[in-house]
Amino acid sequence: MRSFDNYLNRLLLLVACLWSVAVYGQTSEQWTQKKAEQWYNKMNWLAGLSAKPADAINIVEFAKRYHSNKEGWEKAFAFLKNTDFTRLRPGKYPIDDENVFATITEGPPRDISNSKWEAHQLYSDIHFVVKGKEKIGIIPAEKIMSNVAEEYSPAKDIVFYITDGGTFYVAEPGLFYIVTPTEAHNPSNRVDGIDGVKKVVVKVRTTPSN
Repeated sequence: MRSFDNYLNRLLLLVACLWSVAVYGQTSEQWTQKKAEQWYNKMNWLAGLSAKPADAINIVEFAKRYHSNKEGWEKAFAFLKNTDFTRLRPGKYPIDDENVFATITEGPPRDISNSKWEAHQLYSDIHFVVKGKEKIGIIPAEKIMSNVAEEYSPAKDIVFYITDGGTFYVAEPGLFYIVTPTEAHNPSNRVDGIDGVKKVVVKVRTTPSN
């Protein structure tokens, strides 16, 4: 039964990937690495946000996702630019209904766990640390798709994987990470000497919610 469940989960994920290819097929042809870098490096998409994007961002994939929901991304970056997060408590904050929203968390980071690699199908994430530092791991989801730790939950838009691979980066104030549905990530991990972290995750739908 367990092997059948794993097979079914992989099949569902494959269907989701094929759907994504169909949705973004035209965009994929347009956004070559060179063209995506030319657009990205102008930094107009930041809309005045002073924080810097991390080098780990997949530029081509971000370009595709951004232009599939430009209005949503603009609202996300405006929220990060114009909000005083010292005044906001942990919780969920709507920005554009379920098209764009933010979650704020505050507390001690956790130790790295190989079973806490998560991925989404409906949303891309912007990880924005307000206070403290944390480690975030990133790996292409296709590399670990067969190592499911917890089945995909449509209600929560999340699936968990197990892997001892991936690359870990330090997220800190003034620097943000973007993770699209093509990547699994392992956020909220401890940095030596840092006991508390306050962070914002802004979630943007891959396409506008209609």
